[in-house]
Amino acid sequence: MIGKILNFFDKIFTFFEEWTLFISVMVALIALFFNVILRYGFNYSLAWSEELIREVIIYTTFIGCSAAIKNRSMIRIDALVQLVPRVKFPLAMFSNFMVLVFAVMMIYYGIEMSHMQVVTNQKSVIMQIPLVYLYVIMPLMGGMMFIRTLHVIYQDINEKRAKNK
Repeated sequence: MIGKILNFFDKIFTFFEEWTLFISVMVALIALFFNVILRYGFNYSLAWSEELIREVIIYTTFIGCSAAIKNRSMIRIDALVQLVPRVKFPLAMFSNFMVLVFAVMMIYYGIEMSHMQVVTNQKSVIMQIPLVYLYVIMPLMGGMMFIRTLHVIYQDINEKRAKNK
């Protein structure tokens, strides 16, 4: 039952990650392309394109954290695992636990930061986009990371059980 729920969330998150990353990167590339053409061809520069690129980089970094957990490509130091293979599972569980702690912190502090942006009504300098749209990605990413990490833990435990049988 838990596996089905986690697989359901996995499909939803994968769809969300792939399409939002694709669309945001394409919009940024198009804006950057036109800015380069205008800058070098007509000696004119679009000020908003650089701000858009900066916000897309922030957005894709946060969404990419969830995708990295799914692909098991989070940064880890595995020298001890290579020297002592027995500690692979406990260290993986410790690493996953730390990611869960980080995800909870991102949810909590992301909500706090988003609330501050709503209260102060701050906007980006050039495009005048409310910054709450940029900050709200933090709790969203934290929630996605939390659920993805639970799915990885579930997969690791099932794999460990299968090996022991």
